[in-house]
Amino acid sequence: MAFGYIGSMRTKPGHRDDVVAILTRGQAGLREAGCRVYAVGLDPEDEDKIWVSEVWESARHHAESLQLPETKAAIAEAMPMLTGEFTGQKVEVVGGLGVG
Repeated sequence: MAFGYIGSMRTKPGHRDDVVAILTRGQAGLREAGCRVYAVGLDPEDEDKIWVSEVWESARHHAESLQLPETKAAIAEAMPMLTGEFTGQKVEVVGGLGVG
């Protein structure tokens, strides 16, 4: 069964677009790492909140992706622009358009 993660992060005022750019530029390596779906969205009711929805081959694939040098570099670059307010939910993906 596929592994899903849905999370949000809050940026410091004026940094949302910078963080979105970081989150969306490294997509080429994600598929190779076992990512099926990676979607970055803006919260229509909160100009400083970003949502990320991910579907992975497995939880192991997701965990291993966090150890990739490019992932670590992107996290380090984005962290100073974030408030530290995060949400996250792990899910078992059972089906849907684009996830199978």
